[in-house]
Amino acid sequence: MQDKASRIRKIRSQLRGQLAQEVFKPGSKLPSERTLSELFNVSRMTIKDALESLQSEGLIYCEDRRGWFVAHPRLIYNPLSRMHFHRLVNEQRRKARTQVLDVSSELASPDLMRVMELAELTRIYRIQRCRFIDDRPVLLVENCLNSQYFPDILNEDLSQSLTELYQRHYGYENSRSRFDVQPCAAPENVAQALHLASGQMVLKIIRVNYNRANQLIDCEFEYWRHDAVCIRIDSQSID
Repeated sequence: MQDKASRIRKIRSQLRGQLAQEVFKPGSKLPSERTLSELFNVSRMTIKDALESLQSEGLIYCEDRRGWFVAHPRLIYNPLSRMHFHRLVNEQRRKARTQVLDVSSELASPDLMRVMELAELTRIYRIQRCRFIDDRPVLLVENCLNSQYFPDILNEDLSQSLTELYQRHYGYENSRSRFDVQPCAAPENVAQALHLASGQMVLKIIRVNYNRANQLIDCEFEYWRHDAVCIRIDSQSID
């Protein structure tokens, strides 16, 4: 009798083969866990373990209360590049979309003061956006801007590239950025936007941006679905 690990390997191999042959097309929904458990004559827990293994490879993904879907190839993302999101996605022959979720003006919290290197209470603008690839939500990003550098920016179209908006309206160009990359449990607002179960793991990137005068002008908190992105650091491909 096969042990559980052997059954998982067999199921994973068979599903991977069908995905490679495009029996299931990218973006299409897989049979339910119950249906798969009946087809393979195993428990739903065994099926779930096999599906989660394929998800870790970026071959499929799960949306909370909706089921499992076939993934498109991971987006190749070099954080060192200054290429904005829509151009990055379009150059990889994918379709990009940005939805503004929330905009606020508030005093920086103590934690944000530390990240943004603020010595005194400062009003910041917080812009929360959800970004889609091929109509799938894959990234929630919160931009926190030092308000003194960006008067009236909240009246602009914030679904566009903020990097280009900084250059065009305020004359700011990033001279350098600092990154922290770490996995974390998805906060409730992130899980809801990315169709994840609360507490599911996401890849968090904190980016702090400085202008040419070495002034810290903003920071970004990026929350990526880890099954949708490949982080590739290449100093020779900076644009």
